[in-house]
Amino acid sequence: MRTVVLIILLLFITEWTTCTQEEHASTSKSKKRKIQNRRRRVLSKSPNAKQLMTKPLTTPIPEGLMPVFNADDAKVHVLQTILGVNEQAPTYNILPVKKGHCTVNGMVMFENAVWSPKPCITCMCSNGKEICDEIICPILTCPITLTHEGECCPVCSNTVHHHQPVQVPNTILLENVPEFSGDSSEPNNLNDLVILKAPKTQEDMDELFKTEEEKNSKREKLEAKKLKQKKKKEDQKRQSEEKRKKQKAREKEKESEEKRKAHEEEKVRKKEEQREREEEMKRIEEKKREELNALQRLQKEKEEQEKYEEDDDEEGDDDEEEEYILRGDVFRISPRFPGSRQSAVIHHPPLPSGCFISETTVSCSNAKLKQIPAISDPDVKSIELTDNAITAIPKEAFNGMPNLERIDLTRNSLTSNGIDSQAFKSLKKLNRLYLDGNLLNHMLTELPSSLEELKLNDNKLEGLKRHSMEDLTNLITLEMEGNQLSEGNVSPLAFKPLKHLAYLRLGKNKFRTIPQGLPVSIEELHLESNEIEEIVETSFNHTKNLHTVVLRHNKLEESRIDPLTWIFHKNLESIDLSYNKLYQVPSYLPKSLQHLVLVGNQIERIPGYVFAHLNPGLEYLYLSFNKLDNDGIDTASFYGAYHSLREMFLDHNGLQNVPTGIEYMTDLHILRLNNNKIRSVSPYCICSAEEEGDSSLEELHLENNLINTREISPYVFFCIRSYSSVILKPQKVK
Repeated sequence: MRTVVLIILLLFITEWTTCTQEEHASTSKSKKRKIQNRRRRVLSKSPNAKQLMTKPLTTPIPEGLMPVFNADDAKVHVLQTILGVNEQAPTYNILPVKKGHCTVNGMVMFENAVWSPKPCITCMCSNGKEICDEIICPILTCPITLTHEGECCPVCSNTVHHHQPVQVPNTILLENVPEFSGDSSEPNNLNDLVILKAPKTQEDMDELFKTEEEKNSKREKLEAKKLKQKKKKEDQKRQSEEKRKKQKAREKEKESEEKRKAHEEEKVRKKEEQREREEEMKRIEEKKREELNALQRLQKEKEEQEKYEEDDDEEGDDDEEEEYILRGDVFRISPRFPGSRQSAVIHHPPLPSGCFISETTVSCSNAKLKQIPAISDPDVKSIELTDNAITAIPKEAFNGMPNLERIDLTRNSLTSNGIDSQAFKSLKKLNRLYLDGNLLNHMLTELPSSLEELKLNDNKLEGLKRHSMEDLTNLITLEMEGNQLSEGNVSPLAFKPLKHLAYLRLGKNKFRTIPQGLPVSIEELHLESNEIEEIVETSFNHTKNLHTVVLRHNKLEESRIDPLTWIFHKNLESIDLSYNKLYQVPSYLPKSLQHLVLVGNQIERIPGYVFAHLNPGLEYLYLSFNKLDNDGIDTASFYGAYHSLREMFLDHNGLQNVPTGIEYMTDLHILRLNNNKIRSVSPYCICSAEEEGDSSLEELHLENNLINTREISPYVFFCIRSYSSVILKPQKVK
């Protein structure tokens, strides 16, 4: 029991001793900090501070060696070692005075002995008293500082040059001068000193920075290399995919090209047959009507003839009665004295076989005539002599019909030499002359100035001279298709006299450029089926009234169409460039354009904003039988036409999906997407989710694609009024 009590008592004494020492040490440190703060405030308020900042030290520091004990009591230095680079010297000189000694931690310090118990703290024995002061380091603004071994104040690392000695300035500023105030009454405790490790030298730091930079550089290069390799792989993959797609597309295009051409030829053939049937039906109806009118006229003439004969018989009886009554000494008067009855009907020469007359029109079509029939009737205004074998027209051919307004000599065997120059000259009212399908090789002369319409299609015209049409000042329509005309044999002044010409057809000739000298008045120009390869800037300079240009079946490329060809035309509304060599929709279209036909080209792309400048906007866009796919169409392709397009044909192309932007075409009535490669119809590609009302679509063609109709959502066409407007069948067999 006593042993336990003794142990507890011993532990208590030990603990009390430890606490007392710690309290004493903390009290010493607190006092020391207060003294240092007070010394700094006094120094900052000193009136001589500014003088000390600029005034150099005049009192030299003694060069004698005075021992200074280091913190580990192992080395002795001199006073000069205290002053390092950018460090402050004491504020007073150390002068030998009365000898004495100081006791520090059990050690005896002689008079004027100087030691450093801690870095930046200097103590000196003076008159038996220990005086300590702390060196105040200057405030540095540099980002990186270093404290060299043996020095207490840091220096800027970027101001120290390699292999250059450090210069001590001649003038010591106030902020660099420490103060030995002598206020420290007790020595520093050597146990509280912290021995700092020597900092790295500038060479070591540079080497360290260099190593770190090399590591960072290597790491960045490695990352860049990896990124480059990754990007290269992605590019290769994308290129491979694009190449595969293009190869596949080319194969499919080649496969469908023949089908497209066959379908196109079939379509053209059917259209031509339909037109011929309509013309034939019209001709038959006209012929029947003329025959009926002729029969009625013959019946009327027969009745008039019978009436005339009856009148003659009555006149004969009257003559006999008069002769019987008036005889003897009475003068016998003539039965037809002046003022008596005249002939009621003038007899007309009979019409040739196969000819009929209807009111003011004589029809002799397909009558196997070889010359103009001799008809004398001033009431006849129109004569039809089509599909005969007439070879010549003499001067007096139409003398019996002076009031003729229309002559149709289509499909005969007329030659230029077989037509007398005065044959039509006397017909002052003639305004329509049709000479299509003959053998004329040069322009007729001496035509009446009253002509408004002249047709010379499908002849053998070899040129137009300057004065060929100088009398046709009132001509409005001129057709010369299917001849041998070219820019080499047509004079630029040939059309100059045609001041009122509005409609000109020069198709199926040999032109390689747009004819020069077109009249200002022209409104509609047809140049299809020529050999035109280029359109220069000046081609339509003077045709400001032009509203329709037809240039299909030529050899035009977009690069050969000058940008200024028609962009400034204010009236040009319709352009037909079908069956040329275009690879994209032409740019620089006229601002007034409303109808654009580009069927049967090799168009692969609709450039963005190509319709943006059109005002009021494009209404009809026909792009059938081209090479369009979804890569060649984006949302900007139809910019400017979303609210104006009424009909758009994109059939017989290579589209895999419904093109973007269709859902925004608010006025679209007819859309043809048949005969493409569309596999699905996604929601909202036809009907916009933002529009609540019904769509304007009346016809939507999606037949002959690759669509599985069973997979189509019932809500895809929710905006279309009638589902009968959507044509989905048949589809191609996959």
